[in-house]
This record gives sequence, C-alpha cells and structure tokens, in this order.
Amino acid sequence: FEIDPSTKALFKGDMSDQGRKLMSVLKTAIAGLDRFDQLVPVLKIMGQRHLTYGVEFKHYESVAKALLWTLKEGLKETFTPEMEQAWAKVYSALAEVMMRGSQEPPATREFS
Repeated sequence: FEIDPSTKALFKGDMSDQGRKLMSVLKTAIAGLDRFDQLVPVLKIMGQRHLTYGVEFKHYESVAKALLWTLKEGLKETFTPEMEQAWAKVYSALAEVMMRGSQEPPATREFS
C-alpha cells in the first residue's frame, strides 16, 4: 500500500488469505507458461472479475512494482537482474491479458 495507497480499498477481508490466493495464481500461471494459450481464457475472466472489484489499469503497474520489490527483498542477492527482467516480463504478459479481458464482454457459457 506504500507504493499505491489507492489499492488499499481493493482488498477486503483477511490479507493473509489474499496473499495465499495471489501466490496460488502466480504458481499456476508460471506452471502454465509453456501453454500460455490455455491460460488466456482464464486470465481474461480474472480481468473481468477484477474490474468488478474496482481494479483500474494503473493498479496492475502498482502490483508489478510491489511484486518485484517483494521478490528483491525476500531473495536478496539471489534475485539477479536477469530474474527481475524475467519476472517483469511474465507479470506484464499476465496483466496485459487480464486488462484486455476486462474490456471484453463477459464470456457466456452454453450448457448441453
């Protein structure tokens, strides 16, 4: 919240639970990077959901800064410039799809 105090209003409930959810999403996304096309529909839905929570495009940049800062602080000297660049690239790709998804009409599902 120090990076962007406007994000504080977006988080309701248990912050530990919110952190676990974020780490779970990142873990799933990273594991699926070699099948990125399969992640796209899920990321777009997440973007639509985040829009309903009040997330704005500027918040994705704030989260990127916070994520990289957290990794740098937690991993110390093992967090190399190459790792930072890779994480930034991955987060950017995920956020871009989520932002695009937030601008699309919600997907409809047909059940048979």
